[in-house]
Amino acid sequence: MNVTELSEDDRAAVNSLRSAVMRLSRRLRHQRVDESLSPTEMSVLGTLARCGSATPGELARKEHVQPPSMTRIVAMLEAKDLVRRDPHPDDRRQVVVSQTEQAEAMLAESRRKRNVWLAQLTEGLDDDERALLRAAAPVLEKLAQL
Repeated sequence: MNVTELSEDDRAAVNSLRSAVMRLSRRLRHQRVDESLSPTEMSVLGTLARCGSATPGELARKEHVQPPSMTRIVAMLEAKDLVRRDPHPDDRRQVVVSQTEQAEAMLAESRRKRNVWLAQLTEGLDDDERALLRAAAPVLEKLAQL
């Protein structure tokens, strides 16, 4: 569907959603536990946490970056002891990247900190707005996966 095919109300809603998601995302990024990691590095660790071990090529596709860029990101994360590279079980030319226990702990603390921050924001909502937020959460999650 083309955006011009949407009703004026739907176009306004899409614009409002885009703006709100961008502002909220920017504010969430400031709630990081480890300021030494770039948003891209955090995203790669999050992908490994959600999807499990992957080759650098698979990570590059999931993160929408070029394979050489992902190789550099993985090397930086490995230098910080946040990922490890193991031989691929079926292809000796490949490696499999996995997160370390240190990365798991850091991500858990980051999620906790961001959840606390978001929960505090929702205290400013009334009961109806919180109900709408609960109903919208699965839809937003679906949009994030498309």
